[in-house]
Amino acid sequence: MTQFSLTDLEAIIDKRAGSEDKKSYTRKLIGKGVGKCAQKMGEEAVETVIAAVQGDKQELTSETADLLYHLLVVLKISNVPLSDVMDELASRTGQTGLEEKASRPAD
Repeated sequence: MTQFSLTDLEAIIDKRAGSEDKKSYTRKLIGKGVGKCAQKMGEEAVETVIAAVQGDKQELTSETADLLYHLLVVLKISNVPLSDVMDELASRTGQTGLEEKASRPAD
């Protein structure tokens, strides 16, 4: 079992985003702006959904890894630390999902 965490991935993305390495995919992607980063995240989300619907566990695993990476890139470029997301999730654990959803303001 691996001990690799999303916090580890966030640290790698932080380091690569600020690097001068012209071969860094992370650096190049962030250089294209939030729109491109969000587009890539959306593409990976769709591919993850397709893999899930098809019941392909290996592809689902691979696409989920891509999705998590791109999600963290979007968080990075948007200046939202993973810890803020984790704090939000933790704050929701005291109530059921239906209660939490009902407490949100209506659109």
